Amino acid sequence: MTHVGIFGSAGRMGQAIVIAIESAGATHSGGIDIGEDETALAQASDVIVDFSSPSALLAHLAAARTAKTPILIGTTGLDDSHQAMIDDAAHDIAIIQAANTSLGVNLLTALIEQATARLGADWDIEVLEMHHRHKVDAPSGTALLLGAAAAKGRGKSLPELSRFDHDGRRDEGSIGFASLRGGSVAGDHMVILATEGERIELGHRAEDRGIFARGAVKAALWLADKGPGRYTMADVLGL
Repeated sequence: MTHVGIFGSAGRMGQAIVIAIESAGATHSGGIDIGEDETALAQASDVIVDFSSPSALLAHLAAARTAKTPILIGTTGLDDSHQAMIDDAAHDIAIIQAANTSLGVNLLTALIEQATARLGADWDIEVLEMHHRHKVDAPSGTALLLGAAAAKGRGKSLPELSRFDHDGRRDEGSIGFASLRGGSVAGDHMVILATEGERIELGHRAEDRGIFARGAVKAALWLADKGPGRYTMADVLGL
């Protein structure tokens, strides 16, 4: 039976992951938060799930590397320096870093890439997301994930095409973003592809936090026996 540990266990996601671990027939090997013994938990686990904070990432990667324990990182708000840390750690351990662990969202990501690869630059792309009032980062990590998929479908990178502030005009081929915050929304995302006379709307609504926990545990169990390297949710789904 796979032993799954949790970094960031006191948060809402940490609590949901405990339930998902039990439902998946795995064993919860323990959970810790900032300032506790990360290495001891990593050594007691076959795989770690991390939904903590960007500031804790360096310590968590170090503990996972010391214990040679694979780690799934679901923390959002990571910047280029965090990505470099993950790249470095992936030389020694297996890692999945996912902006969203919902299986539905990751399937949506693949569909968006396929759609934009087949539609011309005359199709405008807008990414709309809404989350609860307490969410700090905007656009959400999932919105950026979907935008990156749209850009990849056009053979470009997201920084080349993204527009975060509209002045009322659209640059052909660009990808716009809009963020809404309010209430207790777990996460709504929609990618709108619009051209003259028609539009396509591809979206996903998260109705409860459990979908992210279940997807994270499924991915963690898949990751547990993998060798060093960076893997993705698409690998987990076989996309």
